[in-house]
Amino acid sequence: MNKHAHIALESLLSRASTDALTKPAPKGEELETILSAVMRAPDHGKLRPWRLVVVKGDARVKLAEKIVESMKRLHADPDPKKLEKRYKRFSTMPMTIVLGMHLRPDDKIPLLEQELAVGAAGMNLLNALHAAGYGAVWVSGDVAYDPVLAEELGFPAPHALAGFFFVGTPEKTDHEPRRRPVAPYVADWTGEPVSFDADKD
Repeated sequence: MNKHAHIALESLLSRASTDALTKPAPKGEELETILSAVMRAPDHGKLRPWRLVVVKGDARVKLAEKIVESMKRLHADPDPKKLEKRYKRFSTMPMTIVLGMHLRPDDKIPLLEQELAVGAAGMNLLNALHAAGYGAVWVSGDVAYDPVLAEELGFPAPHALAGFFFVGTPEKTDHEPRRRPVAPYVADWTGEPVSFDADKD
């Protein structure tokens, strides 16, 4: 394995989600380069069904307010502590990137494959952020499935939200994320249905 391949592979193997984030977040050309990684996601039919909404500065508070409104709309009696927690998270993260799905239900490409392409784009975004030295976490929750919130963010039905990425510089940690073994999740197929150690009680 050459040096460049080793560095790239180590980057993939060392990525871990974190919401322990502080400033700065990427900006300018660096942010554009990171977001360009989304365009390399596998995409059957070249529909490019992903859309990215960058939320920074004072707009973070406006998004946090929309999140709280969504929670109140979805729940008759929401827990005030949960409302406060969500508001604080969305209003104080250095940056939030909203991942939207621009879906075409009547296209020849199955809807599931369009959604999978958006998921792959999200993973490319996480890997690009990590490779550039930033931290991120992809969150969803009930508000991600609120069609009213989706429309308020620019995704009226049949379009939808795929989640929110909190982005910033990871706070220092004293330990590396544990690398889980892959063997329980892999099986060789020889002609009969396979089973996985990960699924055994």
